[in-house]
Amino acid sequence: MSAVQGKDQANGSDPEPGRPLESSSRPARKKIGSRRFLLRLTAFTSGFLVLYLIGQVIAISRYGFQDDGQNADCAIVLGGAAWHNKPSPVFKERLNHAIKLYLEGRVGALVLTGGKGAGASYSEGEVARDYCLERNIPEHALFMEGHSTTTIQNLEEAGKILAKQNFRSALVVSDPWHLKRGVLIARRLGLEASPSGTRTSRFKSLKSRTHFALRELYLYHRYLILNR
Repeated sequence: MSAVQGKDQANGSDPEPGRPLESSSRPARKKIGSRRFLLRLTAFTSGFLVLYLIGQVIAISRYGFQDDGQNADCAIVLGGAAWHNKPSPVFKERLNHAIKLYLEGRVGALVLTGGKGAGASYSEGEVARDYCLERNIPEHALFMEGHSTTTIQNLEEAGKILAKQNFRSALVVSDPWHLKRGVLIARRLGLEASPSGTRTSRFKSLKSRTHFALRELYLYHRYLILNR
């Protein structure tokens, strides 16, 4: 044995055979601990997000059925699709509800919104006005715009009509799932708005209701955060 080897053994620099290397096992334990923490954090975050989204869907649904029976100067009917010169089933439900509010004396005027869809001959506002006139709503109680193509634009154009006619308050009329976002937009635009959702909806199947609910969930939070 050389003098150098003897010195190394005397100083204990060589590990004893079969003795575990503590220094090498510590990083492994830390790595396992980190993985467990990340898994728990991911599970907690995912669970919280799922519960939040479920809660928001329920809140959006419940909000749409709120109607305390209050009166307003007018009802703003948010646009829906028009099939040539007739309102689509969804749009018709909104118009029927607005007409009911007028006939009950809860509003003194109807503000009808909606522009032309792709390739359309008539705007949604025009179709809505004709539909109301056919049901004996007097022309002096009808105000329409025919330029908007989104909910935000519906309410921006309606706001101009309210300002011109000196209407101070409005009931926003749409499908229940649509109202939470609609009223939020209206209030951010400075309108004194309250919800009045249709009592029935054409979104009856589970598939159509789920699609509409998820769509509104996304659009509501996009507007809430990005204001668009």
